[in-house]
Parts: sequence; C-alpha cells; structure tokens
Amino acid sequence: MKRLFADKKRRADLIVIASLLLLALILWLVLGAFRTEGGVVVVCVDGVETERHALTEEGVYPLNGGSNILVISEGQAWLSEANCPDLLCVKQGKIHYTGQSIICLPNRLSVTVEGGEANAVDVVAG
Repeated sequence: MKRLFADKKRRADLIVIASLLLLALILWLVLGAFRTEGGVVVVCVDGVETERHALTEEGVYPLNGGSNILVISEGQAWLSEANCPDLLCVKQGKIHYTGQSIICLPNRLSVTVEGGEANAVDVVAG
C-alpha cells in the first residue's frame, strides 16, 4: 500500500515539474517574440536624464564626471569601466532591446534603452 502511494506521489511531482517547465518555455517564447530593438540610450544620474545617444552613433562617452565609461558600438551599449567597488554595472553586459537597462547603484547611474530616434520630439495633441 505504501509503495502504491509513493508511485502516485512521484507521478504527481513529475506532472507538476513538467507543467512548470512547459509554462516557463511558453512564457519565454512569447516574451521573446515581442522584443523590439531599441533606438536610443538614455542616461540618468540621480533620476535626472543627463544624456541621450542613438544606438547608431558609435563612440565612447564618459558619464557622471568620468566615473563610468559608456561604449556604443554595432547597435549595442555597455559600460566598459566604472569606479564602483563591485563593478556589477560593467558585468551586466551589452544591451540593445527596448526596456533593457544597466544600473550602477554606487554612482546613482542608469542607462536604459528606449525605442525611437535620439532627436525625436514627443507631441501631445490637445
């Protein structure tokens, strides 16, 4: 009797695990299908926008008084250098999809990818 109960419990556990894996796969595919390439990198220090660069304008940009170095190349942006102790912002890697961001908490810096053009003007109809 104990063995029968153990077999049913094991089968139920496998069904739950398989269901969760399938759900995770479906979610990953759906979110990946709606990803869009960004067009602009927005730099904020202390929550205030300080710079905006198109992902098409390649270059090296010192940020926040030189405490961080932003590199834009081949449509991707990343921080190559920072003076923070843990360098997590440098380790976050390259970003290029809308909504991705790199955060440097010690320097209160955020670099976020947005869609659109660098010099685009937002118009609100009244």
